[in-house]
Amino acid sequence: MTADYQIFDRAQVRRNRDRAAAGDFAAVDFLYREVAERLADRLLDIKRPFQSVLDLGCHGGEMAAAAPTYPHYIQADLSFGMARRARRNGRDAVSADEEWLPFREESFDLVLSNLSLHWVNDLPGALIQINRSLKPDGLLLGALFGGETLKELRDCLTAAEIEICEGLSPRISPFADLRDAGGLLQRAGFALPVIDSDTITVTYDNALVLIKELQRMGEGNAVAERSRRPLRRSVLFRAAELYQQRYAAPDGRIPATFQIIYLHGWAPHESQQKPLRPGAARNRLAAALNSKEQSAGEKAG
Repeated sequence: MTADYQIFDRAQVRRNRDRAAAGDFAAVDFLYREVAERLADRLLDIKRPFQSVLDLGCHGGEMAAAAPTYPHYIQADLSFGMARRARRNGRDAVSADEEWLPFREESFDLVLSNLSLHWVNDLPGALIQINRSLKPDGLLLGALFGGETLKELRDCLTAAEIEICEGLSPRISPFADLRDAGGLLQRAGFALPVIDSDTITVTYDNALVLIKELQRMGEGNAVAERSRRPLRRSVLFRAAELYQQRYAAPDGRIPATFQIIYLHGWAPHESQQKPLRPGAARNRLAAALNSKEQSAGEKAG
């Protein structure tokens, strides 16, 4: 890991999760449970037996609760508190860092990751390690927050801080962009990558409730360049006021957007379908479309 990739303070990520695990996490884990169910639905479409499974970034064990039963299932989380909490479901759980996986190569048939990889500094490097931990033709199925996540809160905190402080400090994490996710899987050596996304909109009474709930979830600010000073009350209340003005529904509740990016890729294996080399096609596209073929230099009409 080099300094170029220190976007997040991983020690702070761990502290945030430890505090969440020691609190009332079960009261605010609905996003993790919802996305775990969606990942489990995708698993049902894959007609493949999996024996050894790694649940990477397991939080409180939401993925294990939603997934089918597998012979060997290991839960892992950066936070010892979360791993201990996840262990209550009767499955093995360890504390492990996504940036430094402690598992030997070709250990797993399936790696699942439910809303954890967005806190990784070197995401391509983490994906490479996941690929190495998979057996040939093993599957990575994961979900992470995308770039549209909390766009309303980002907008209002930015406007309030510029207005009052005449400056700006990172308050919301940078998230992966959907357009880049497929390239990240390919760079990490995954075959047959598939990327798609969902949007989940949650409503709250006001922005202060939203911010408090993010902290209870363990998703508080852990950007490495964040200000170490507490957010000024005047900025916080101004941001809440702007949120209400710009985004509130007629009933007064405010929406919070969570974009979920799904990652689906296979560890390479010789049995997998390969793309044809350029020029290897036996039939013309124009013939299939029943149309006249034109060269790239000709203009239509």
